[in-house]
Amino acid sequence: MKDLKISELVDMQNALQNRMKDKWLPITPENGHFSLLWMYEEMGELVAIIKKRGAGAIMEDEKVRSDFMEELSDVLMYFVDLMSCYGVSSEDLSQSFMTKHEKNMRRDFITEHHDYLRP
Repeated sequence: MKDLKISELVDMQNALQNRMKDKWLPITPENGHFSLLWMYEEMGELVAIIKKRGAGAIMEDEKVRSDFMEELSDVLMYFVDLMSCYGVSSEDLSQSFMTKHEKNMRRDFITEHHDYLRP
């Protein structure tokens, strides 16, 4: 099984968007909020599977897992569309992710959120 790179996901979504250009809204900053809303909708479908079927079914039932993976893929597709709407390249996202990861590795989340987590 292939492990896709972010740039490959972007290329795949660009090909789909190009194929559907006369039917779908264009990928522009003005339409970015639609990609975000559609991504939220797909996240809601993920939540429904988790809530209604449970973790055990996701891990053990082939059909439920397949449905879960399909919705997860939909979320990722809209995420990639959102990136494209705002001109975020795979390199931009990779750099930002690495920077944020390094920052998180140095953080003390418990201390930072002490007051927030206090009952």
